Amino acid sequence: MNPRHYVDLKDASRDLQPTYYFMVNCLLYSRMETGLVSNQEFYDEDVNVYLAHLLHSFINPEYVEQSRRFLSKYDTDVFRRLSNSTDARLKYQIYKTNADFLLVSIGIFDQAGLGGAARARIQPSEEAYIGRGKTYYHFAYTYSQQMHRRNAGVSEVLEKLSVGFEKYLKILAHMRGEYLDLVQRLSQGEIYHLERTVNEHQQQELLRVKQDELLELYSDWKKEPTPEKEEHLERVVSEIREINPEFRFELPRN
Repeated sequence: MNPRHYVDLKDASRDLQPTYYFMVNCLLYSRMETGLVSNQEFYDEDVNVYLAHLLHSFINPEYVEQSRRFLSKYDTDVFRRLSNSTDARLKYQIYKTNADFLLVSIGIFDQAGLGGAARARIQPSEEAYIGRGKTYYHFAYTYSQQMHRRNAGVSEVLEKLSVGFEKYLKILAHMRGEYLDLVQRLSQGEIYHLERTVNEHQQQELLRVKQDELLELYSDWKKEPTPEKEEHLERVVSEIREINPEFRFELPRN
């Protein structure tokens, strides 16, 4: 089934519905159940739409992959990347993307990773993450005013997210537990085995790519042997042996 659609098991028709509708419904129910209803302090139905689209985007691996180039783990990395840039669009995108991922990682995934004392020693506190999120949204709002002069709605949403960051975190945290079933966190052992499985899969995929590259290079070398091509072949063979030390390959010598 297309991950951008879902089946509501409570609906007798069992028709496919856009996943975005699921996100909207869960978000609105979470607002009511936490008492943080829409338009309580100021109009923020536009924030509901933004958050539902943001959560829906995380279903799409392409969105996550495209966002990686804008993400940085530490404040210093973010500010260093921006210190020499005069591109308002780039600054907007970096601040907005980091703010979005912080909001979702704290609210929906509860900073899954290190636990207990280990997390307290190594990871920034949740208060620090919240401060970063508020700051990033504020800067994104500032640069968005240069980017979206004809569409002030985007800027207004980013400003509301900066001001009400903690409130929207509470809503997402409730949504996590009541509707997304992400309360139970993985143990360190489970995380280790999951990461090991993923790494092994990545290594096997990389090995396959390198082997295909070796075959193409070898075929090219047979047609026209040159020192440059031989050097390239040796480099790829070396890369394959780093993944599989038992791999053997030698060029035929006349």
